[in-house]
Amino acid sequence: MSGFRRPSWWALLLTVAGALLFIRLGVWQLDRADFKEALLRRYAASSSAPWQDFAKVAQTPPSDAFPRVQVSGHYLVDRLYLLDNPKHDERGGVEVFAPFEWQGQPQLLLVDLGFLAGNGTGQAPQVPPLPATELTLQGLYVPPPPVGFEMGGDALARQTHWPKSSIFLDPAEISHDLARPLYPRVLALDADPAAIYERVHTLDFSSMPPARHRAYAFQWFSFALAAVVILLVLNRKRGPRKS
Repeated sequence: MSGFRRPSWWALLLTVAGALLFIRLGVWQLDRADFKEALLRRYAASSSAPWQDFAKVAQTPPSDAFPRVQVSGHYLVDRLYLLDNPKHDERGGVEVFAPFEWQGQPQLLLVDLGFLAGNGTGQAPQVPPLPATELTLQGLYVPPPPVGFEMGGDALARQTHWPKSSIFLDPAEISHDLARPLYPRVLALDADPAAIYERVHTLDFSSMPPARHRAYAFQWFSFALAAVVILLVLNRKRGPRKS
């Protein structure tokens, strides 16, 4: 490489360290993309998976699977929660959640009843009453909706009438609001053509889908290449300046 000068040891060290760091970050982003795609495939396959005993997965559900379960008990019919931030369509509406008491256990199971569409007026739709009788529910045992920052803190604690609504549903806030512990996951009910609710449950990767992870990986790999190119450019021998 007669066209290049030997770089200083610190410049070479910084370039190698930076390139290795960028490559490592790019590989990590690719791993995250593969992990999320695998979760999406497992989620799609869970709807036709065999039933599992809820008692075996209630407290310690598998981190990379979504058990299909049946539970018997009754709703706390006067304690509904409305997630006022769904991403189904442009009509407005709410995702309705109800606490469910299973076999008289002190812990409550939060049930995702589904999406209740609005009428375009901006007002929350009227939630139909729930049956107070003993029921057997079936669905997927999935992680709760993602939680974000909410201005003003706990919105549920400031409300005195039911149903209560919030743009985020924090399980810890719901547990405090009900003065009872919750199971670590939510029961997303199976689709029912006779139900008023729309039940199209998906994993919420909207803020960071697999494609975005791959875009960031390409960015990190580009940084690694740029670091090497910069080192070569700075140490390229220049010919004599013409008079």
